[in-house]
Amino acid sequence: MSGIYNALILHPLVSILVGIYQIINAIGIPYALGFSIIGLTIVIRFVLYPLMSTQLRASQKMQKVAPHISKIKELHKGDSKRIQSETMRLYKEHGVNPFAGCLPALVQLPVLFGLYSVLNKVFHLKSNEVVAEVNRLTYNFDFLKLKEAWDPTFFGIALGASPSQLFGDYGPFVFLVPLLTGFLQFIQSKMIYAPKSKEDKAKKKDQDFASAFQSQATYIFPVMIGFFSFSFPLGLSLYWNTFTVFGIIQQYKIQGLGGLEQDIAWIKTKAKR
Repeated sequence: MSGIYNALILHPLVSILVGIYQIINAIGIPYALGFSIIGLTIVIRFVLYPLMSTQLRASQKMQKVAPHISKIKELHKGDSKRIQSETMRLYKEHGVNPFAGCLPALVQLPVLFGLYSVLNKVFHLKSNEVVAEVNRLTYNFDFLKLKEAWDPTFFGIALGASPSQLFGDYGPFVFLVPLLTGFLQFIQSKMIYAPKSKEDKAKKKDQDFASAFQSQATYIFPVMIGFFSFSFPLGLSLYWNTFTVFGIIQQYKIQGLGGLEQDIAWIKTKAKR
């Protein structure tokens, strides 16, 4: 199993990271490792773009039929077989495949977890281990071989250190990292869901478990990600935030502002007062 993981995930990702690093370093741009992480994340985003687009469009279709499904549940309450058959008929009428978004997500997960494990491994290498270990993990091309250890900092801050470890040196400023991480995740989470109609808001008290969970997850998940980023290496937060920013751009191109549209409208209304 480890051999398959190394061949399909570890070696390709480390090789791409080092390749980007070598280019940036040759140009003479400082803090090349940090910019290489951003570059690698962008490459991964572009590779996964078609899969993520499929997943977003499938989610968009599911959201459009969600109100009709709620009506079916109300109309045939207690008759699970009728609800199931009517729901499947609805999916067929609207050309919705409820499993269309699952396959892209399953394909993405090994890549995303692989990228996380690669970066985590890189950040925890000691300076005297970097050259030998990184060269062992890359493909056997001269261009990809490090001749000296890279600078493990980004604008003077160690990429392998977490905000919690840096608190003594930088004080409350380190909280900007988890706050930014949580905020970007919140923006993306809000954009995933379609804007709520007046009818949806009126039924808020009677929403089912799935709707309630969706509503709570929009706020809970960003808080969790922000909390975890306080103890994760800064390099991982750099990767995650870059990934999220490009995810926000992709979602905007496919489905607009989504649920964020109403929040922006509310802020504009408050600002005019």
